[in-house]
Amino acid sequence: MISRRSTLLTLAALPLLSAKSVLAQTAANPFSLGVASGNPQPDQVILWTRLAPNPLQAGGMPKGRVRVLYKVCLDAEMTKVFREGSYETSDLDAHSVHVALKGLAPGREYFYQFSFGDAQSPIGRTKTTSPQDSSAKLALASCNAYESGFFAAFADMAAWTPDCVIHVGDYIYEGGVGRLGSNKRMIAGQELSFETVRLHNGPETKSLWDYRNRYALYKMDPSLQAAHAAAPWIVAMDDHEIDNNWAGDIPEDPDQQTALEFKVRKIAALKAYYEHMPIEKPAMINGLEASLHMYGLYRFGPAQVHLLDTRQFRSDQPCGQGFPGDAACDAMNDPNLTMTGKVQEAWLLDALKRSSAPYNVLASQTWFAPFRYNAPPEAPRVNMDQWDGYGVQRQRIIDALAQGVSNPVVLSGDWHSASAMRIHERPFDVKSKRIGHNFCGTSISSHCPWAGALDAAKSFNPHVDYLDGHKRGYIRSLVERNNWTATYRTVDAPSDPNSGSTSAIEMRTRDL
Repeated sequence: MISRRSTLLTLAALPLLSAKSVLAQTAANPFSLGVASGNPQPDQVILWTRLAPNPLQAGGMPKGRVRVLYKVCLDAEMTKVFREGSYETSDLDAHSVHVALKGLAPGREYFYQFSFGDAQSPIGRTKTTSPQDSSAKLALASCNAYESGFFAAFADMAAWTPDCVIHVGDYIYEGGVGRLGSNKRMIAGQELSFETVRLHNGPETKSLWDYRNRYALYKMDPSLQAAHAAAPWIVAMDDHEIDNNWAGDIPEDPDQQTALEFKVRKIAALKAYYEHMPIEKPAMINGLEASLHMYGLYRFGPAQVHLLDTRQFRSDQPCGQGFPGDAACDAMNDPNLTMTGKVQEAWLLDALKRSSAPYNVLASQTWFAPFRYNAPPEAPRVNMDQWDGYGVQRQRIIDALAQGVSNPVVLSGDWHSASAMRIHERPFDVKSKRIGHNFCGTSISSHCPWAGALDAAKSFNPHVDYLDGHKRGYIRSLVERNNWTATYRTVDAPSDPNSGSTSAIEMRTRDL
């Protein structure tokens, strides 16, 4: 196992480089990837940046240690200094910076900036949490496919200055270089056209070099940088940060990559994820085994948010990969089939039982409420990669939510389609007791080739109050003690980096 002590000893053995010598060698802006903050608590946040003067060549920094200075202020003009300090980093972590800023006051804004020699980073805004706040502004985002569209939704999000951005996965996409312009694909027997507006920077990501360069490409986007600088984020990966539809140690295509190859790929992906996210703890690597702690508990005024990790510990998808849905099979009835693993499930159920928050939120990568693609009375055909494929565990969670948990709300991404769905005690029976709501964001930029299939199946799903897979965007949630308002923001022109955004619809829990 790579322990913290061994890492510190290795780090100490590296030469300490001066900022002056490094900047003389690189002659470029070392803060090309912007700044970010994350994991907000009442008394602390994580501040992030990465030195990358040549971002698409693994950063372009010389090997060795460097010290990055940071300043935290109480005002956006950076005149009322709250704290100053330094952070030592090296090429071992791609010269990324993860400052654990502690001793803060709950429920207030702070502003921060990094410097390295004469170079200064952009200024970032962050905010601590507080259960005493009467309301909270939460943004939900997912699915930032670089080639499919620009990130204008992130610019709109930054202008809103939320209290926190909840990103539930597919921050990057692992695929290789596409082809600019209109492209045709066969989806469920139909030929559909999609536009590619910009290109990835290499082949499918598999090595640490690949993943570092891919994250750098995405983080160079000015709209994404603006959203990170505007508010703290909480993050958990879905599948494309490593490989489409991976589950635990199982890749999507075991016939094309061996178990060993996938383990090596997973180590690289988890390490690069830490290097580019405002999270505190790096990946734990023990030989060929690797894990990264992502799930956690956050309190934003009236809302207690349980951020889930539904990839690292999940069982393989049951019943095949039929698209967009597949028929049920006996494997779905296995009580050991899990999206979260037993430890995380026990943590979740305990946190829900103990919660006194007016709203209790599950931030889940995939849709939690059911969605069938065929008409009743036939057995539902469902997407096995979503919670529909893991119905026994979902029912355990629903049963727990039904036991007096206040106002359950699930926030989901993954499916590139906006939706608002009611969660019933028996998922496919709308006559059973309603126990909560599932607000699902569309993608920031990723295409939704199955939007037609969703439209065709909507009438089979009477618990669905809103559905739109044709637009890109995100969800703004205003959480008050007696109401939750979900505003679905959509981008006017995904192919325009400067596109405006509008509100497609507002959904209020008190009206549903």
